Amino acid sequence: MKVYLDNSATTAVDKEVLEAMLPYFSDIYGNPSSLHSFGRQALKAVDESRQKIAALLGAKPNEIYFTSGGTESDNWAIKGAVRASKNKRRQVITSAIEHPALLETCEALEKSGEAEVTYLKVNKEGLVDPADVKKALNDDTVIVSIMTANNEMGAIQPISEIGEIVRGEGVLFHTDAVQAADTLDLNVNALNVDLLSLSAHKFHGPKGIGLLYMRSGVRLDRLINGGHQERRQRAGTTNTPLIVGMAKALEISVRDRERNVKHMTELRDYFIGRALNEIPYCYLNGGTERRLANNINLSFGFIEGEAILMSLDLKGIAVSSGSACSSGSLEPSHVLLALGVKEELAHSSIRFSLGRDTTKEEIEYTINTLKEIVDRLRGMSPLFNIEKRTGSYV
Repeated sequence: MKVYLDNSATTAVDKEVLEAMLPYFSDIYGNPSSLHSFGRQALKAVDESRQKIAALLGAKPNEIYFTSGGTESDNWAIKGAVRASKNKRRQVITSAIEHPALLETCEALEKSGEAEVTYLKVNKEGLVDPADVKKALNDDTVIVSIMTANNEMGAIQPISEIGEIVRGEGVLFHTDAVQAADTLDLNVNALNVDLLSLSAHKFHGPKGIGLLYMRSGVRLDRLINGGHQERRQRAGTTNTPLIVGMAKALEISVRDRERNVKHMTELRDYFIGRALNEIPYCYLNGGTERRLANNINLSFGFIEGEAILMSLDLKGIAVSSGSACSSGSLEPSHVLLALGVKEELAHSSIRFSLGRDTTKEEIEYTINTLKEIVDRLRGMSPLFNIEKRTGSYV
């Protein structure tokens, strides 16, 4: 059996999405910036897609800017805000568990001397306290960026509450909502955000296309210079087929969200329950209440996560040991360490991320296979026999 449980890394393109995109690869292939009829046809599709996306997010069409994905959107939001600020000193506030696209952007600004960054701590469930955000704000604060939901352990942040505090102080508020689009309502007005990042491949759209929602009146420095595309704010040939695909994917996601969330939540809770009850020294990372419907992050004492991942792969089960963007790193997850998880347990973590098409049969197969793999790997672990007898490993 082949089982794909790495939907937080990427999702399969929906068949309806593929069908919507196909004509714009071959039949309607004009450049939307061209004035002739071929270009006008393409521009019409782009405009309609922008209007559709805006309506689904509770935004205005002129507040939607197309990018190459979540990483570019995050970079543009943070760098653009800092570089457009007239503050003599510029402070960025974010959390310790953000995606590398955000954290490394902040690090780059620190190294260049363009900004000072305050990294907020989270509790053991991975949540930012809005009161901590308020305490960190000062006259130098340019922008606050807190992700809507964490990509590794699924914590859903109190974005609306944080946004109310931040915007009440006249400071820009950005959220990386890349991981949340397929399961949460992202109405930008309800969230109280000025800027929001999305990437289509996280909700069954194509790779290589994303967006930055920018509330009317917000001014950012350009990240990419060149042509006059995206109302002169983001240069580069408009990618018509991928924009059409993203709009269709978001439409389907919103349309089917209630049903899909119910389905994934039931499977998630079943998986977690069996794993914690049937696998000794198995620990759930993150909380149970404010958690994405499709996210399961578990640590397994005495064994390495990479060994589990590779063993599951040999059995046809695809999972992750954390963020796909950090998969080449040998360091333990910065997210789990921020939660207070011990380093050895952080090294043993596995993320199982369900999809709308995941079945109960696939979950049963995965849990049963996981139990066998954990037993086998622990049988080869000297630490398991020693620590089990002493009881000092927790």
